[in-house]
Amino acid sequence: MFESLSERLERSLKILKGEGKITEINVAETLKEVRKALLDADVNFKTAKTFTESVKAKAMGQNVLTSVKPQQLMVKIVHDELTQLMGGSSVDINLKGSPAVILMSGLQGSGKTTFSGKLANLLKTKRGKNPLLVAGDVYRPAAIEQLKVLGAQLNVPVYFDETSKNPVAIAEAAIKHAKQYGHDVVIVDTAGRLAVDEQMMNEITAIKKAINPQEILFVVDSMTGQDAVNTAKEFNDRLNFDGVILTKLDGDTRGGAALSIRSVVDKPIKFVGIGEKMDALDIFYPERMADRILGMGDIVSLVEKAQEQYDEEEARRLSKKIAKNQFDFDDFMSQIQQIKKMGNIKDLASMIPGMGKQLKDIDIDDNAFKGIEAIIHSMTPLERKTPTVLNGSRKSRIAAGSGTTIIEVNRLLKQFDQMSKMMKMASHQAKIKKTITI
Repeated sequence: MFESLSERLERSLKILKGEGKITEINVAETLKEVRKALLDADVNFKTAKTFTESVKAKAMGQNVLTSVKPQQLMVKIVHDELTQLMGGSSVDINLKGSPAVILMSGLQGSGKTTFSGKLANLLKTKRGKNPLLVAGDVYRPAAIEQLKVLGAQLNVPVYFDETSKNPVAIAEAAIKHAKQYGHDVVIVDTAGRLAVDEQMMNEITAIKKAINPQEILFVVDSMTGQDAVNTAKEFNDRLNFDGVILTKLDGDTRGGAALSIRSVVDKPIKFVGIGEKMDALDIFYPERMADRILGMGDIVSLVEKAQEQYDEEEARRLSKKIAKNQFDFDDFMSQIQQIKKMGNIKDLASMIPGMGKQLKDIDIDDNAFKGIEAIIHSMTPLERKTPTVLNGSRKSRIAAGSGTTIIEVNRLLKQFDQMSKMMKMASHQAKIKKTITI
């Protein structure tokens, strides 16, 4: 995400490289390029103008410390302003109420139904809630079926009434159903159109009035750029929604919607969709997004994703096996599965500072582990447990069974051996350090 904008901003800020001090001339030259970069990213014109004026005012008012170079100072100022532009801090959804009612809004194709499923999954698995999904789109073919499939996949109940064409009545009945069966959150999916029209706005306004939701979320496809911001403004004028959801942020987005929407409608971005999987949903943190836009990575989010998959008991067990040099291919496969659960491999790698730019033109397939998994699955339990038994005939059988070659099997065995030695060494050094500390 934001590759083009990141590259342009980096080039713009390099103008100050080698400069001894900040002057009006070099700041003006830098910000001229920054503004161009923002406009090319489809950022709202007024937003880009206000942003660069604010950066200029702060840059000219700074006394550069001898230990800080002008370029470094400008990067910090731009980073802080980007953070403020996107809202300053994260804003959670309102889950007060019995049940808490969340109303989804947005155009057709923006990802409302998919997001409804993702939100239900997040609330169930991470917040301990008992959500109910409501199929309120009575127009789009297969809309109800799509929500039913998602509900079944997530083991989340779906309320629907295929005999009714009245979304207001469906929403009201769903809330009664939720109270009766103990659901503490109701997520109402609604119909969208290909463009804003009076019928749609009247309908969703009527639903809002009837169910009085605690939270109204506007879902927008971030790939639509400035059009997304204009649509958000029209919806906000009618609904006064509480927050924005940006979907498809993992696609070829220029960043205009993420950077403009807060300043235009004065409503926070609350979540971002970063993939098709039901767990591909992130809380929106303005500061972390500013880090990523400026090529600084996002280590905090990477660590959080790792912690979500962290199993303390499994880690203890693995640590003992490594110390005894008993790490085997079953353990290796277990680690691969944990990495895969964390999300898209390229997105994870881009969270490491400096890696985003290097990975820009590299296509990292989500099936990058497929060959390795095939080789391990082709091993017998004994071979996975004791790799030293692998001789030529066994390797030939494994290669044939996994659809790979003996060269690939040997390469994996060599990498596994090197990794085992490194892990053993790291474990030994940690033990020594602990002994010295004590």
